[in-house]
Amino acid sequence: MRTALLQSSGRPGSVEGNLKVLDEAAASAAAAGAALLAAPEMFLTGYAIGDDIARLAEEADGEGADAVAEIAVRHGLAVAYGYPERSGDTVFNSAQLISADGTRLANYRKTHLFGCFERDHFTPGEQPVVQAELGGLRVGLMICYDVEFPENVRAHALAGTDLLLVPTAQMHPFQFVAESLVPVRAWENQMYVAYVNRVGQEGEFDFVGLSVLAGPDGVARARAGRGADLVLADADPAFLAASREANPYLEDRRPGLYGSLV
Repeated sequence: MRTALLQSSGRPGSVEGNLKVLDEAAASAAAAGAALLAAPEMFLTGYAIGDDIARLAEEADGEGADAVAEIAVRHGLAVAYGYPERSGDTVFNSAQLISADGTRLANYRKTHLFGCFERDHFTPGEQPVVQAELGGLRVGLMICYDVEFPENVRAHALAGTDLLLVPTAQMHPFQFVAESLVPVRAWENQMYVAYVNRVGQEGEFDFVGLSVLAGPDGVARARAGRGADLVLADADPAFLAASREANPYLEDRRPGLYGSLV
């Protein structure tokens, strides 16, 4: 499944502006044969927007989701994107996957909040594994800091995730996560990992870009630089199956030894 990663910070504070950026990226991705477009963490509204997070937060089936669904249908590809989700008086840092026919397939709430900024504005989610079937692959959702916890990604591996989508807002000086940690996560869990980042200065944060789609062999299939970009690569079920047969990490586990980890 050809997957496109939209590395962009869009128009922070402007849902309309971000939807326009997403629409243009979807057109380019579809023209290049992509079946899936993934956008960064909090892409719908912007990340470093302070109290506007609560003002712009909406329910999972809100107007923003409807607009993204229209983009998905118009261009004939699935779309994953980050946004602030409101549920009653609670706001979550969420990511949603919408199919090419406009169906909402999965919605994930970030379980590990990073730093005072996120803890001041969001409530952590409680469901670590959220998945959907798409294009012959089992696709999982996670957000940024979540992927830095090996237990989180291993839970996805044990649940059969083939392609893990990770909308992110990775900032300086933690670029080693994109450069080194993400390919290792893909290798040790025998899955594809699509890590799609924001870019440039936004408020107090300097986002480093370096979005990557890493394969189960630990090799980057596509990697962006430090500027706005749209990169594409394939998640190949046949290669994944062969890699899992050759690298039996999950089969060789000894869970009885790991009780002290929890």
